[in-house]
Amino acid sequence: MSALAFAIMTACVKLVSTHGIPVFEIVAVRAIVSLIISYVDVRRKRISVWGHNKKLLIARGAVGSVALICVYFAVTTLPLAEATILQYLHPVFTAILALVFLKERIQRSTIVCIVLCIVGLLFIVSPNMALSGATELPLFSVFVALMGALGSAIAYVIVKRLSSTEDSSVIIFYFPLIALPLSVFLLGNNFVMPDVEALVLLILIGIFTQIGQVGLTKAMQTEVASKATAYSYVQVVFSIIFGWLLFSEIPSLWTWVGGGLIILGALINVFGSLNYRVKTQ
Repeated sequence: MSALAFAIMTACVKLVSTHGIPVFEIVAVRAIVSLIISYVDVRRKRISVWGHNKKLLIARGAVGSVALICVYFAVTTLPLAEATILQYLHPVFTAILALVFLKERIQRSTIVCIVLCIVGLLFIVSPNMALSGATELPLFSVFVALMGALGSAIAYVIVKRLSSTEDSSVIIFYFPLIALPLSVFLLGNNFVMPDVEALVLLILIGIFTQIGQVGLTKAMQTEVASKATAYSYVQVVFSIIFGWLLFSEIPSLWTWVGGGLIILGALINVFGSLNYRVKTQ
């Protein structure tokens, strides 16, 4: 559910960018929608919006906000294929960080899943990388994309740590709470008044972001961090479908091969997890 929602959100971002809306404005509107939905959800549960571990909650919101800005910047300044493969390094970072800071044991099925998914992504993007020339990519944009992937991984690990003491709605609430003032400050005087279509797309970005965040947070609460984030690679498959439906982007043979490897990796992750739990019970 999280991967599907984030794929729809990304498609909306791509659509709204054609209206000349700045990245920081997209982040700000996304944060406004998420903040309203999150606040209503927290109040519905009749719990405190501020949580217990405020320092770690603020850290999660800050790191997640910076990571989001980095990812959007990379998408707008790099070819989509290269930006995508750099963005999807975050599950690898998550597995390593979870091993170091959460002492989580990485199962073999998760390692196989990550390897297959990375190979699948290489199959998808390698033809475009060969044509555009990877050595000519702007180094600053590549660095920002890597920071976005690392920031996402750090945020996921923090969510896993917070899940033992905080409600999922409170964890999600802190993300737009930090992202909104940060993006408005960085936007400055570059605000662009959206037309009706752009405004609808901006609202949809916020809604599907919220759905994605809820799904991701729930997944992190019920599964080890490295395994939960490995499933995020399925978003690439959803993005292929939306690219074909919305932008008439016909997938190549390499894309189908890569998508097949990603699905295979996800299935191995599922059945490997089931076998592991049976053996340990």
